[in-house]
Amino acid sequence: MKHRGTLWRSGLLLAASLGLVLWAGAHGKKEWPVPEEAKKVTNPVPANETTLKTAKDIYAEYCAQCHGDTGKGDGTEAAMYKTKPADFTDAHMMSEMTDGEIYYKMTEGRRPMPSFKKTLTEEQRWMLVNYVKTFAAKPAEAEKKAPAHKH
Repeated sequence: MKHRGTLWRSGLLLAASLGLVLWAGAHGKKEWPVPEEAKKVTNPVPANETTLKTAKDIYAEYCAQCHGDTGKGDGTEAAMYKTKPADFTDAHMMSEMTDGEIYYKMTEGRRPMPSFKKTLTEEQRWMLVNYVKTFAAKPAEAEKKAPAHKH
């Protein structure tokens, strides 16, 4: 009888542990999966002086409070959320994302970031894609700015 009780408690402990691990994994993910077909979508809006100026104004109204005026993810409301807003100045992160991926994320949103599907037009969202990319130095530029290592 004692053996059956020990097995039952061990099974219950194992199930609780597994549940906790699964819950933590689901709630602590930093990855934001984007469908492959969305990653392949190309930006139909050119990045020029006019579209970037328009996007800057849209960014100031809808994005800066979380992502910050300079795109570092340090806006006035950023500290309110457990999930830190993306740092658009991170050249490595930005170089790994396609325009379609950035567009998908701002279109669909993910807590705490809202969806902008109904708030902004498709054209406005594509303009924002071009604008947020301007915050990140190109990898080659970042290497030029990095101090040389002395031996």
